[in-house]
Amino acid sequence: MGSKEEIFDVVDEQDRVIDQRPRAEVHQRGLRHRATHMLLFNERGELFLQQRSLTKDMWPGVWDSSASGHVDSGEDYDTCALRELGEELGFRPAIAPARWFRLDASPETGMEFCWVYRLRGEGPFQLQVSEVRGGAWFRLATINSWLDRHPEDFASAFRILWPMARERLAEA
Repeated sequence: MGSKEEIFDVVDEQDRVIDQRPRAEVHQRGLRHRATHMLLFNERGELFLQQRSLTKDMWPGVWDSSASGHVDSGEDYDTCALRELGEELGFRPAIAPARWFRLDASPETGMEFCWVYRLRGEGPFQLQVSEVRGGAWFRLATINSWLDRHPEDFASAFRILWPMARERLAEA
């Protein structure tokens, strides 16, 4: 990424684009915008979690979805999902993963409407050092107990989306 600041689409309560603003302004003013979260499961049913870089402006050093990111201005959710998987993990599926469920914009999501994607992959991954401090595969039971005991170890949006994902996994 160059030195030019990212521009995000600002959206209304129905996730319709109403404006474009720089990243810093969107975050500072708490404007609604868009993001994606990808949950990458291996053949053993483990989930890959990333530990966010210590240089991130929001939630540095905590654990988060396998990959996640803001939707750039003019970009759609699916394109963003593919881009973020490639940038953060070096993982490049041929087609965008299927959308799994959606989170509404709220203070807990950083005022982001989020599409959550579920996909399979095994790695190895090439982690983007500027975005990702590290990552590992975890059993679902481990994530559940860890999140219950130490929610502060996880990004706010992950704390919201994981119970929803867990419920959908149990129904499958």
